[in-house]
Amino acid sequence: MRMASGFRIRPIEPRDDAAVAAIIRTVMPEFGAGGAGFAISDAEVDAMSAAYAQARCAYFVVEIDGKVVGGCGVAPLQHGEPDICELRKMYFLPPARGLGAGHALLTHCLATAHALGFRRCYLETLTGMDAAQHLYRRHGFTPLCAPLGKTGHHGCDRWFIRAV
Repeated sequence: MRMASGFRIRPIEPRDDAAVAAIIRTVMPEFGAGGAGFAISDAEVDAMSAAYAQARCAYFVVEIDGKVVGGCGVAPLQHGEPDICELRKMYFLPPARGLGAGHALLTHCLATAHALGFRRCYLETLTGMDAAQHLYRRHGFTPLCAPLGKTGHHGCDRWFIRAV
């Protein structure tokens, strides 16, 4: 568990599943990412703690005053090279934005990816998620011209990678 600037980062627990699913279903449509081809439609959304309890996976939540307000995780890139993980489902409710939670959580996820034996971290996002893309670039992610692996997120149109 980590405390910083009024928020806490900790591993996801089963009691967090409903809150994380609600965050994903609230934030994604805000950026036009509803429906098929986006992470909002992934089967794991309703059972994130179980999905990230698998080998070489980790998901963390951000809490403010005991309430889950965001999260992000890493997992092996589906149909990708074994040394590549995917940064997955990084979303924050408005009260968590602008506090440095994104920076702290991304740093934590990259350290976790390294500890899990990954050498590169890949992510997908989309046009309009400008603050997220700025954060990724600040953390050394570089744009790719095409997606890697087969995540099923054909609605995403921006792809990034960096060494971990």
